[in-house]
Amino acid sequence: MDKDFHIFPDQASTLAGKVDLLYYVLTGLSIFFALLVFFLIYIFAVRYRRRSEEEVPRQIPGLLQLELAWSIIPFGLSLVVFVWGAKLYFETYTPPEDALEIYVVGKQWMWHIQHPSGQREINELHVPTGRPVKLIMASEDVIHSFYVPAFRVKKDVVPGRYATLWFEATKPGVYHLFCAEYCGTKHSQMTGSVVVMEPPQYQRWLSGGEIGETPVAAGEKKFQQLGCITCHGDKSGSRGPALKGVFGAPVQLQNGEVITANEDYIRESILNPHRKITAGYTPIMPTYQGQINEAALLQLTAYIKSLGTTPK
Repeated sequence: MDKDFHIFPDQASTLAGKVDLLYYVLTGLSIFFALLVFFLIYIFAVRYRRRSEEEVPRQIPGLLQLELAWSIIPFGLSLVVFVWGAKLYFETYTPPEDALEIYVVGKQWMWHIQHPSGQREINELHVPTGRPVKLIMASEDVIHSFYVPAFRVKKDVVPGRYATLWFEATKPGVYHLFCAEYCGTKHSQMTGSVVVMEPPQYQRWLSGGEIGETPVAAGEKKFQQLGCITCHGDKSGSRGPALKGVFGAPVQLQNGEVITANEDYIRESILNPHRKITAGYTPIMPTYQGQINEAALLQLTAYIKSLGTTPK
């Protein structure tokens, strides 16, 4: 990473330039209108000042065109910025379908990261250039915030739910990773690095380090240990719905509501199974709240996703 002084961090992702351009436009508009207002105030204060005690100011008739101009032009500029920002917002929070999924668990005071091939990291994330990366994140304790300034991405990780964030790195290097939400006494020490590599170098890194159990394999083992297979098998007449191909599919509930089986639905079904009962089944599943941690939940989710998805 370049050690020279910069006002702004490096632009190291496909989103960084777009975010910066919007920021520059907003800053430019703010400066322009601030200077315009101060200039006009000065001009009017000098030109229309009262020159003597006997002077009676001349009434100036209103000008409709001027009033329309100073109302319509700022309104139009505000709409342009709003549409521009909304488009960028949805692009920032809508990961591509082919993104590389990496699991992240935030806890006081570290980031625990697991790659789909089994590699695990603490406060360090290795990613390739030129490929979208989707982070599926959870917190074990308090609110954290995953922030990489060089990528211009930041996402709060709230306990009790999953958060997703995506980026596509463009420049090899080592970039700062911060927790941007105060999370306790050692918040300032919850820092790390994102190491961006060229694809061949990244593949060598994947094959060179110690490879642990993949999230899918760990999730399958946990699925067996918890006895989930006894109710969620593929056999007809099972006490619970089959999970093969359920991820991404519409699920009809007992109350008639139809929802999509995403990561949050799977998590909630494990921790609070009586809240959303699938139509045709009775609420007999016990809760696993307090029995498994966030890492195990992510592994179970990865395993269920591996059973097949429904095309969107």
